[in-house]
Amino acid sequence: MTKYLLILALCLMGSGTPAVAQQGKGKPAQNVIVTPAHIEDFADRVEALGTLRANESVVLTATVTETVRAVNFEDGQRVKKGDVLVEMRGGEEKAELAGEQATLSEAKRQMERLQPLVATGAASQAQLDERKREYQTANARLDAIRSRIGDRIVTAPFDGVLGLRNISVGAVVQPGTRITTLDDDSVMKLDFAVPALYLETLKPGLDIIATASAFKGRSFKGKVASVDSQIDPVTRSISVRALVPNEGRVLKPGLLMNVEILKDPRQAVVVPEESILAQGEKNFVFVAGGYTAQKIEIETGARQPGMVEVTKGLKGGEMVITHGTMTLADGAPIKIVGRDDGKGASLARMLKEGAEPAAGDAAPKDQKAR
Repeated sequence: MTKYLLILALCLMGSGTPAVAQQGKGKPAQNVIVTPAHIEDFADRVEALGTLRANESVVLTATVTETVRAVNFEDGQRVKKGDVLVEMRGGEEKAELAGEQATLSEAKRQMERLQPLVATGAASQAQLDERKREYQTANARLDAIRSRIGDRIVTAPFDGVLGLRNISVGAVVQPGTRITTLDDDSVMKLDFAVPALYLETLKPGLDIIATASAFKGRSFKGKVASVDSQIDPVTRSISVRALVPNEGRVLKPGLLMNVEILKDPRQAVVVPEESILAQGEKNFVFVAGGYTAQKIEIETGARQPGMVEVTKGLKGGEMVITHGTMTLADGAPIKIVGRDDGKGASLARMLKEGAEPAAGDAAPKDQKAR
């Protein structure tokens, strides 16, 4: 409907404007709007749905049955690797540690006392070996006690953001009790399935663009990191994982995202979809050559919303007629009354920025004065 209104507006403007006659003919010039054929980055797009996962994710749980002595974090807090999150009571273990340290120190002293005596023959080698075994046994028991004390302290295994806190001071936890979650959200993993038809083009390093309804008007760029080694025999699709940088930490694990895989990236000549005229199996465009329209056959490639790739027949920079082609014929006189910037400009704006001759063609002096 918008297109027909635009054509009507062009016709009405032409009715009150002096015609520019084609050389050798008395036909009136037709008002048109043009746009240059752009050379842009273009790629074939494969669409899919994917789910976000954190780069690293873990559920922190208790490993012993003990009473919580201190909780050192809040919901949603960011922590560094090694930060102490939860401390549990360990008085008994600390007492055992002190006793075993004394035993170890005595065993070491006895071993060192016997070493010079064995060298002089005042003591046997068997006695020295016995003292060494006692020292090693005490050292092993000391390591075991330290390990039990370590089980009563929960630390962050990597940098990230914590989830909700599920325990309080004074609570008795047991092995497997959920304390909180920890996610490394600096980079997000985006898992999605792609039909096996595109298997040949799925390679690490391929660019992707992800969008989500939660972030309208915003897109996130990433790259394919890995492709699964097996194809699903039921769906005939293959799982792909991409890495998406999470600037601002706005993306969350579990978010559903629309994925576009950009395969075969290239520089292509691109024109607006409305400038193409289909006649049977052939496609044409009108190009503004000075003050006449030239009908050119083209070959098209991939399409994007509102734009079409031209693979043959057109060069970048040529002025393509986008509006006013309904009754236009090859060689017909034209008058450029507007330029389409390809960004959805209004008719008034296109007319304001137009009224100029096509690129590469100088207008006659008498027309410039009008």
